[in-house]
Amino acid sequence: MTSKDPLHGVTLEVILTRLVAHYGWTEMGRRIEIRCFNFDPSIKSSLQFLRRTPWARAKVEELFRLYLAQVKTD
Repeated sequence: MTSKDPLHGVTLEVILTRLVAHYGWTEMGRRIEIRCFNFDPSIKSSLQFLRRTPWARAKVEELFRLYLAQVKTD
């Protein structure tokens, strides 16, 4: 049985890397206002913050779902 969850099996690092490649740090910081996206952003510091902060991780995961829906329709 396969999961219908688009995040199943996708690591947070892959999610973040794909979002940054698509939107860039500036747009990520505009869409999700967290310090690690707006001030000296890096994958490493963002992963550390997102792993400790469930509300921020949820926002990133939701943005990734929107990104996947957008990519699917393009």
